[in-house]
Amino acid sequence: MDSDLLAQSLNRIDRYNADDPNDFNGAPLAQFQGQRAHHWVLHLDPGATQALQLAARAHHLGRWELPRAEFDEGRDGYLRWRREQKKRHAAVLATLLAEDVPGPPLDRAIEIVQKKGLGSDPEVQAFEDAVCLTFIETQFLSTADKLGDDNKMVEIVAKTLRKMTPAGHDAAGSIALDERSAGIINRATQAET
Repeated sequence: MDSDLLAQSLNRIDRYNADDPNDFNGAPLAQFQGQRAHHWVLHLDPGATQALQLAARAHHLGRWELPRAEFDEGRDGYLRWRREQKKRHAAVLATLLAEDVPGPPLDRAIEIVQKKGLGSDPEVQAFEDAVCLTFIETQFLSTADKLGDDNKMVEIVAKTLRKMTPAGHDAAGSIALDERSAGIINRATQAET
């Protein structure tokens, strides 16, 4: 897969995500999150494979099409929604790029989007780090506000930190945060040590 085809494929993902009715600072949320995850992947691994780059850009591909509200409240409903989202992201990615991207890079991107091998596969781990960093940048405060309980947010962040590598932790430290967010992350980090 040449660099022109990669750029074309990344743009196709961006165009799809441009339809997200949710926004972040005036940009479609899924599109912005894909671009930021791609940024973080390249930051963490400047030699990232094309498959990893495609996966990062597609990590929230069409996410708004399966709203969280369609699943039960609570942790079990949330986990079911996340599992379904991973399947959907992979299916939409496969359909979107099937005609242009050769099988192996697309097949690998689909595996990464579904987080197959998390904890043992370096590319999936880089993807996970990038997704977590993107969450901190784009949804941290809104999630904390929704929960209305900073102690619960500390628990969530502690779980997130456990999934990240030391390089991911270092990158998280480079994100400018407001006082409340920094305090939550600091408490979660202390809980991990």
